Amino acid sequence: MNGAARSLTIVFQPGWEPNGAVAARRGLFAVNPKVKTLLKVLVSYPEVRYVLPDRVSLDAEASTTLVEAIARFLDRQSWLVRRVDIA
Repeated sequence: MNGAARSLTIVFQPGWEPNGAVAARRGLFAVNPKVKTLLKVLVSYPEVRYVLPDRVSLDAEASTTLVEAIARFLDRQSWLVRRVDIA
């Protein structure tokens, strides 16, 4: 790894965007119980540095395998996520 932090950028299904018209649907900070559980799972990884409504930042030491596994996990949440981009 090059020492730079890794991040996952999430593109949400319509209505779940962080800047959407419905205040309760703010990406990963939505008040929906399923989203809250998803957020708890994400922050349980020690490699997660922080979470924003549309992004997950991971330590530079996070393995490529772990980053890809988290991205696949998020991508399987098709009710919420349209796509996950790894940077």
